[in-house]
Amino acid sequence: MPKKKTKIDPEINIGLVGHVDHGKTTLVKALSGKWVDTHSEEIKRGITIRLGYANIHIYECPNCKGPEKYSTKPVCPHCGSKTKLVRTISLVDAPGHESLMATMLSGAAIMDGALLLIAANETCPQPQTKEHLMALEIIGIKNIVVIQNKIDTVSKERALESYNEIKEFLKGTSYENAPIIPASAQQNINIDLVLQAIQEYIPTPKRDVKADPLFFVARSFDINPPGTDPTKLKGGILGGAVKQGEFKPGDQIEIRPGLLVDKKGRLEAKPIYSTIVSIKTDTDEVEKATPGGTYAFMTLLDPAIVKSDSLAGNVVGLKGKLPPVYNELTLEVHLLQRVVGSKEELEVEPIRKNEILMLNVNSSATIGIVTDVHKGKVKCLLKRPVCALPNSRVTISRRVGNRFRLIGYGLII
Repeated sequence: MPKKKTKIDPEINIGLVGHVDHGKTTLVKALSGKWVDTHSEEIKRGITIRLGYANIHIYECPNCKGPEKYSTKPVCPHCGSKTKLVRTISLVDAPGHESLMATMLSGAAIMDGALLLIAANETCPQPQTKEHLMALEIIGIKNIVVIQNKIDTVSKERALESYNEIKEFLKGTSYENAPIIPASAQQNINIDLVLQAIQEYIPTPKRDVKADPLFFVARSFDINPPGTDPTKLKGGILGGAVKQGEFKPGDQIEIRPGLLVDKKGRLEAKPIYSTIVSIKTDTDEVEKATPGGTYAFMTLLDPAIVKSDSLAGNVVGLKGKLPPVYNELTLEVHLLQRVVGSKEELEVEPIRKNEILMLNVNSSATIGIVTDVHKGKVKCLLKRPVCALPNSRVTISRRVGNRFRLIGYGLII
């Protein structure tokens, strides 16, 4: 039985994006108390490699005014009054390193808004700052808050110079009027202003809970320690976000594309079927999963097939209610004028037949080989099949030098 609820369920996913080492994971820690870089390689290298998740609870003090009324505590840190829980948010910490752009793009598919971190002690924009901002625009994220982080490490003059650099960088984009909050995640400076900006500038979008439920898988893993008695094994875990509808324990689910089987050098997909045993958000067990938060589904899946995020990129739904699986995609293509993320200002050339592209759709990343180009439409044969609704937005990256760089997006037709 689920525990008695003492907190409200998350209603929105907010991504933390920006250049590597600008303080995203430290801000998650300041807001949630949780350090989300737990993978051994992340700790060793000091960067985020996989998507990290944490819930934050925003409380409002009935007696304080302005940003001081917001905190993440049930007791006001300013006046000691009992506060009211007004909102729960799921944070998605995306990697900033250029070699992990595919992971960031996959994570962006489950974001409703974003915090863009820009460190005051570096010139703006850095390459991945530009790439992440363009990715948010392409994916259709409408509301962001800019965090001018690490202000404790610079002089007042440099802080003002950094602010002006950020304003100039945002000019002409969809986010030129986004709020810019000076802060220090390391020293917990202006965290109340960050919370106020989230409340005022990133509203919860309208949700369709009556639609056929869809869950985008961003993580999958086995929680059984090595040597666990076979009779005590627990099923595999699926982590991600609900796009529409709702899921409950006991639901019979289908997972697409599912298991990938090599048939003469080509991967073919076989759907997987299972049952949801229980649902958690952060550490809280809940009665249902609804759009707007990150969840973990405890299932009856064989633990061997979920290890090391092997099911990331899949879509979960009720049996027989999922979108189609595509082995090839026809896209209505919209290209940018310039390649994003490279140090040189390179123009985006037209997509060519036989070109190899990286495509991100929902929470999945795959390679597509261009088989046909005709009148703004491109057909791609996929290395890994994807499950998606028609008209879904697909980000397109091409290899520039030794990296895939964002060049535009396409709509599935």
